[in-house]
Amino acid sequence: MKKDVEINLFWFRRDLRFTDNKALFHALEPGKPIMLLFVFDDDILDPLPANDHRVTFIYDTLSAMHKKVAGQGGGLEVRRGKPMEVLHELIHTYRIRSVFCNADHEPYGIHRDEEVKKLLDSKGVGFYQYLDHLIMEKSEVVKPDGTPYQVFTPYSKRWKDNLEEKHLKQYHCTELLKDAVFVTDSHFPEMDDIALERSSLSAPALRLDEMLIRNYHRQRDIPSINGTSRLGVHLRFGTLSIRELVGKGLQWNDTYLNELIWREFYAMILWHYPDVVTKSFKSAYDRIRWRNNEKEFEAWKHGMTGFPMVDAGMRQLSNTGYMHNRLRMVTASFLSKHLLIDWRWGEAWFAEKLFDYELSSNNGGWQWSAGTGCDAAPYFRIFNPVAQQKKFDPEGKYITRWVPEIHEMDYPPPIVDHALARDRCLKVYKEALQNE
Repeated sequence: MKKDVEINLFWFRRDLRFTDNKALFHALEPGKPIMLLFVFDDDILDPLPANDHRVTFIYDTLSAMHKKVAGQGGGLEVRRGKPMEVLHELIHTYRIRSVFCNADHEPYGIHRDEEVKKLLDSKGVGFYQYLDHLIMEKSEVVKPDGTPYQVFTPYSKRWKDNLEEKHLKQYHCTELLKDAVFVTDSHFPEMDDIALERSSLSAPALRLDEMLIRNYHRQRDIPSINGTSRLGVHLRFGTLSIRELVGKGLQWNDTYLNELIWREFYAMILWHYPDVVTKSFKSAYDRIRWRNNEKEFEAWKHGMTGFPMVDAGMRQLSNTGYMHNRLRMVTASFLSKHLLIDWRWGEAWFAEKLFDYELSSNNGGWQWSAGTGCDAAPYFRIFNPVAQQKKFDPEGKYITRWVPEIHEMDYPPPIVDHALARDRCLKVYKEALQNE
């Protein structure tokens, strides 16, 4: 095909599905051949291990998608490299009229797409982007004076007030794909060909469990049971449509819907305040004198603090790539407030381990726990891991699973005394804020 005919190019990023994909819907122009592209971005992959579990998940998802359209003579063009260089090469190889993709809200993605647009403009190639991984645009939910919300509750109320049928419109790509004309020389590489290795960790299956979501408000804080949907990774990489999931939340459970709105809230914060990536949202908190004891940080990372609730959460994370949300709060609060270790250290560890790692939500959750964020737990709210254990794992089912040696001699004593740690935290935080 090459230069013989004009084609559209659809660029998959964090939208790895053929169903209800907004930009793909617009790219599937009847009669016009289409190329389906995914780029394993070196800028993202280079800091990661070759067997990163998220990358394995992406590869396997792409493989299944490739096989799905192979029967129609199509397939996915999968490359590894820098997106600018890949697109530059494809533009010179094919007669590409337009590039379609769904937008990103993270600083790296925004900058990348600005550079891509400059390249495409210079070559006379159209560049079309759509919001697909969130419901609301950057400034669609703002205060009456046009400024962003910094507190969740009024944001969520306005979000719900603003929600219209158009926000949940389904983009039916399946029928269009049946009639699509694909570029026929697409190449799907083996993992070895692009310097990737397989991880032994598996992501939770994509399963919309109606009864689980209907009971979400009753079960979500109990880590020993299957009480959460485990769909975070599927939202992160777009194997599930956020429009579909919000629609189910509206029907099935308002508490579950609120969790999806929290995701939108943190994305909005990152959009408007990109400095939160490296700084506290409340600048005064950057004056905190963190202890940053590296030995204690290692104990926390590996679940050896002597606090069973904390250790169970950290071991679940390392062994599965997942941590129950209640434990995310407990472990994050423990690191930043009990040990006085900079929340950015913990955020980076979660970013390395979580299947469902998403910059805005991870950053927002850590700043909430550390008390440094926009809508944060007050600095004087310090989770007591023992009390959390008694309340949410009273029979010790969760702890016994992940800390089976809890009653053995080789289980470490508590790394710190809770009462002393609490007093120390209050003192350090107050000192940082006294000149606020």
